[in-house]
Parts: sequence; C-alpha cells; structure tokens
Amino acid sequence: MARPRRSSADMVDSATKAGTAIQKQDRAVEAQAQEEKAKPSSWPLEKILDRSSNTRDIQVEHVEELMESIAVLGLLEPLVTDNRGRLLAGAHRRAAIHLLKDIDTKAYRRHFPNELVPVRIMPFDAEQDPDLALQVEVSENEKRRDYTPSEVKSLAAQLKEAGYVDVKGRPPKSKKALRPALEIIIGKSIRTVRRYLNTETGKSVTDVRLSETELEITALRRLRSELVRWQRSSLEPGVQELTPMDKDVAKLIRRINRKLDSVEG
Repeated sequence: MARPRRSSADMVDSATKAGTAIQKQDRAVEAQAQEEKAKPSSWPLEKILDRSSNTRDIQVEHVEELMESIAVLGLLEPLVTDNRGRLLAGAHRRAAIHLLKDIDTKAYRRHFPNELVPVRIMPFDAEQDPDLALQVEVSENEKRRDYTPSEVKSLAAQLKEAGYVDVKGRPPKSKKALRPALEIIIGKSIRTVRRYLNTETGKSVTDVRLSETELEITALRRLRSELVRWQRSSLEPGVQELTPMDKDVAKLIRRINRKLDSVEG
C-alpha cells in the first residue's frame, strides 16, 4: 500500500521542528564550550548583579535552608556569572548568602572574607547574548556535582557538630534534621542520602550489594558523559535533520537517565 503524500504544510512543519531542535542543540554545545572556558574567581557580593532576563522565582523556604547549610559548610558550589558580574546561575545561593550576612555576620565573614564570593566567570556578556545566558542557566541548574558516600559522610559529620541530628520524624526543638539538609546540599533523595550514610565496607552482603550499585552508577554516568560528548561533537552546522545514529544515541541517553533515576532512588 502506497504511503499517503505529505502536504507542503506538513513538510514545512517538520522542517521547522527539525531546525528548532538543531538550533537548541547548537546552543547547548555553545553553552558547554563557554562553561569549559569559565574561570574560577571571586566577586564582591554587592557587585553580583541580576540580568535583565532573569527566569527563576526565589523560594523563601529553600533560601533559608541553604543559608543554614552555608553557615556551617560554606559555599560548596560557586555562583556562575558573565564577564560583567551578572548572575547566570545560583540565584537561591546568592539570596542565601545575603540572608546569612543579615542574620549571622560572624559566619558570613568566616566564609566570605572581604565580602568576596566564589564564582565561575563565563567569557561572554549576558546582555549581548541573552539566549546563550539562558542556555547556561538551564545547563547549570540541571547539573549537580556527584558526591561520593565518603564525602556525604564528611558533610554529615560537620553538620552534626553544628547541631544537626539524625532522627526519625521531627527533631527536638532547637535542633535541625540532618537528612533533609543533606538532600538539599547534594541534590539527592532522602533514600539516597540514607544509603550513603549507612554504607560501610566489608561488613555484610548488603554492603557488598550497595558497593556494586555505586559501581554501576559510576559506570552509567561515565557512559552518559561519553555519549553526550560524542553527540555534541557529531553535530554539524546546517544539518536539517538528525541522523538515525543521533536518534539512537539520544534514546540510549534517555534509557541511561531512567536507569539512574531508578538505581539512585
């Protein structure tokens, strides 16, 4: 049976969608390139400015929780700015630092001497290229550092010294719950935090299984990174549609993401 002929409107619509998808991928590649060129530095808190096209709303409760962890641990992930000091990523962290300055001056001065805040500076002007600024913001907010179980335990130990407690249900008055704080800091679920805190090598079959799970997670993350790197390098300017291999790689990346979501809880 012959396939029905596609109308001109359908072909134009398909071409437009393909062009939009390619454009988004091109911008993602460009954002990644800018991130690789970013330089670690520090910037006066009061000179870290908003850009004209800010997109994220500030959640007060999240800011307060971040402020409490920053008071103990400092800023674990630097803010991201353009080359003029305009904020690209880290609005909640910046708001938390301002709140810390108002509430706990001693902690603020300890973590941010001379009122300098750690930043990564992207080598472009956000006002001149707002689309790239938005792509960097999306990329940075989706990307979270992967903490090892030993690093999580070290963070937990510091929080405990500062009065956080690891208890079921609500903590006593004047105390703060440890695991929800770690969930916010490392960007993982309570279940994953619990698994990291309870992992001890060489004690039981459960520990061995957890260790194997961590190895699986590491392998999957590395595979995903390699596939994304290949995907970005294979894009060619002017191409109007994705190749079958590009589509297969995209499907594989989605499967890896689903697997990581199920393994990490």
